[in-house]
Parts: sequence; C-alpha cells; structure tokens
Amino acid sequence: MIHIAQTALSLGCIYSLVALALFLSYRILDIADLTTDGCFVLGMAVSVSTAAAGHPVLGLFLAVLAGAAAGYVTAFLQTRLGVPSILAGIITNTGLYTVNLMAMGWSSNVSLIKQETIFTMFRSTGIGGAWYASVLGALFAFACMAFMRWFLSTRLGLSIRATGDNRDMVSASSINPTFTISVGLTLANCFTALSGAIAGQLQKSADINAGTGIVVIGLATLIIGETVLNGRKSITRNILACLVGNIIYRAIYAIVLQTRIIPIEGLKLMTAIIVALAIAAPTIRENLQLQRRVRKEMK
Repeated sequence: MIHIAQTALSLGCIYSLVALALFLSYRILDIADLTTDGCFVLGMAVSVSTAAAGHPVLGLFLAVLAGAAAGYVTAFLQTRLGVPSILAGIITNTGLYTVNLMAMGWSSNVSLIKQETIFTMFRSTGIGGAWYASVLGALFAFACMAFMRWFLSTRLGLSIRATGDNRDMVSASSINPTFTISVGLTLANCFTALSGAIAGQLQKSADINAGTGIVVIGLATLIIGETVLNGRKSITRNILACLVGNIIYRAIYAIVLQTRIIPIEGLKLMTAIIVALAIAAPTIRENLQLQRRVRKEMK
C-alpha cells in the first residue's frame, strides 16, 4: 500500500500540470487544445536530452520554452491564419512528431540510466526520505497552482477569463482577444511541457509515444476532481481539482497494476472506461438528481 500511495502522489502531482493546462485552455478560454499530446512529449524529449548532456535543471527551463513555442504556434494558426482551434491543435501536434524526434537525436527513445536527474539531486539532500519523489512532485504542483491562482486574478488573467466567457464582448472593448488567446495557449502549453519534462526525469526516459491519450486523460482527471470537489463554483476549487482528480486516477491505476485484478493487456480498456465514466459523471449525477426530484414530487 505504501508503494501505491507513493506512486499515486508522485505521478498525480506531476500529471496534474497537464490538467492545469487544460483547465486554462478548455475551461477558461473554451478552446479544445489538441497540442497537448505532442507538447507533453516535446517537454519530455527536451528535458531528458538536456539531462543526458549533464544539465537536468536546465532541461526544465528549456522544456518550458519549447512548450511556449508550441503553444504560440497553435495560437498563431488560430488567431492570425483563421484555422479552427481543433484543426490548429492537430496541425501543431502532427508537426511536433518530427520536432520531438529531432530533440531526441532522431531516435524514438532516450534513456537516462546512470545519469543525474532533478530527482537524484533532490534525493541526495535527504528531504522526504523514501517519499522524495512525491515531495518534489508536490512542490512543483503547488508552486504551479499558486502561480495560476495569482495569474488569473491579475488584469491580464481577468482579460483571459473574459475572453473565454464572451469573445464578442471583449472584442468590442479595449481588450485584444488575439493577444489574450495567444498568452493563454502559450502559458497552458508551458505547463504541459513542464509536466512532460518532470515525468521524463522521474522515469529516466523519453519515448516518442509517451504522450498518446494525455489530453483525454488530463481532461478526465480534471472532471474527476471537479466532481469530487464540486469545483465549477470557484477558481480555487477548479485549480485544486486538477491535483485531486489526478491523485484519484493514479491511485486507481496503481491499485489495478499492483493487485492485477485486470490483466496488463486489459489496462487500455480499463483506462477508456475510467475516462468515459469521469467525463459522463456530471451528466449521470444531474440525471440522478432529476429522478430524485421527480420521485419526491410524485410522492
């Protein structure tokens, strides 16, 4: 059970940054950003390749910059060239496959065996003991969540929120929606790339297919957290939902892997079921509440 808790906390904190990115792009800006899968691998590829060269900390900063570039490309396609948001994300995601291969030296995977990472550096400090990975992951998660909460309360953050609520009204005012959308998508992909960068150094490897389905899982964990915390009622709860939902999802996944209730070959099916139930949870809950009201009225 201790191993399951460690895995759920460490991975939940790291992957919560993806949910945080989707919260900004999907919930705040109301844009389905499909750059996420490729951007996650981009951050992982840049981080692991830089760590392999002996600079693990620098790898995180370079990964964030690479993620910002990917987000800006998506925003540019959407705002300047008139490409629909979904297609803009697909186009950027497709192009990132080649970019990611390039970042990994034209190899489909890169390993960090016997190489120093931010986690081995943090472990050497003795902080957290056996829970060092969870502690470091939590530090990154809470720092990013605190930054997001602060940013959304600034003038620029409020402008981004207004853009997502009513773009036409914003266009009629002094706010430039092209600028706010560009900033929002750029920042969102910074979080996604940072998540991939940290995950790559934790796993000590980068793989070209590591980001497959990340956008769906990230959205599902966001909805799981919102359902548990009733997070749609406040920004703070929404941000916390990114972490809570990921920890719950990773705990379920770790329990299934540890107990082998479901064969390894069936994990993809189990993931699809969890994601489907998570996304459908708000609708299911509304239907159940409606049925209860009907029964009370009939009585």
